[in-house]
Amino acid sequence: MKLLKICLQIAFIDLFFILGMAIKSFIHGPIPASMIGLLLLFFALKLKIVKLAWIEQGGKWLLAELLLFFVPSAVGIVNYKEILGFEGIETIALIIFSTIIVMGTTAFVSEKIYNHKRSDAI
Repeated sequence: MKLLKICLQIAFIDLFFILGMAIKSFIHGPIPASMIGLLLLFFALKLKIVKLAWIEQGGKWLLAELLLFFVPSAVGIVNYKEILGFEGIETIALIIFSTIIVMGTTAFVSEKIYNHKRSDAI
């Protein structure tokens, strides 16, 4: 029963991706359909159109398996020797730099949220 619930919740999350693809087909802009769908889901959650309980377990499962989705792309890089050679140093440096920025920003924001929640509890 739990597996069925998770599958239905993932299908519901996918519905927002499909809506994002539909919007993307009309608006030929630079934003990917997945981001449009994610924004739609975010606003639906914020406006309480969608309840968190409707997607929570499915979202947790997707996050738990997130690494699995990146393994094929990481393995595929090995096929391109130019990325691993001297010409790819700029790309790799950019990836490392942007990863550090994302990790630092995430740490900063989560520390602020933690301190804010902690001050509210006191």
